[in-house]
Amino acid sequence: MKLLDTLQDEHVLIDQVLGSLRTYVDGLVDGTADPDDGARFAAFFTEFAGHFHHDREEHVLFRALVSQADLPADRGPVHALAREHADMEAWLHEMTPLLDHRPQSADDGARLRALAVRYSHALWRHIDAENSVLFPQGEERLVLSGIRELADRPMSDAAAAARQGAAALLVRYPPLEDDALTRGDGCFMCRSHGTTCNGLEAEWWTELEWEAFRDRDTSD
Repeated sequence: MKLLDTLQDEHVLIDQVLGSLRTYVDGLVDGTADPDDGARFAAFFTEFAGHFHHDREEHVLFRALVSQADLPADRGPVHALAREHADMEAWLHEMTPLLDHRPQSADDGARLRALAVRYSHALWRHIDAENSVLFPQGEERLVLSGIRELADRPMSDAAAAARQGAAALLVRYPPLEDDALTRGDGCFMCRSHGTTCNGLEAEWWTELEWEAFRDRDTSD
């Protein structure tokens, strides 16, 4: 499904720019980064990751899963991931005013770093959950419902400019790899598992899928 392939390709860039943001924030706090680049990072995550990427996930993919594949909107993966979008948007809004000037105190620097870690950790794990669970399982259910393609839309000028600006940011601030974050595939790696979502099997599987699972388990 072309839209899902496109969204997954966009995840690669968003993943990289998250690491670059972390490098930038460390440099801003240490006095080595250019404060003018803060607005460029804010534009990328607001315009490209938020208004373009997340918006298409919610208003095209999520909407199709609910209206065409009869999946629940008030619980399960669609509900959990949409809530994560809202949480991350709020955290980005809180962080944005701090990105374009050097922290005035050690406490300000610590707050900026903490916000950047919280935002990056959440978005990295969100990407993993979508890539490993929502996209493949969502596509399977859409195809079973007779949906083989989803409509896409072009980028706005603001989103295109933000994406173009990200290339220079990646060169200036090589992406950090955060060893403190454990990443991986599957529902159990998702930060919403056990809170706003009980996992794919509990939320989406039908009795036919459970029967097939039990048959496989018995045959082993």
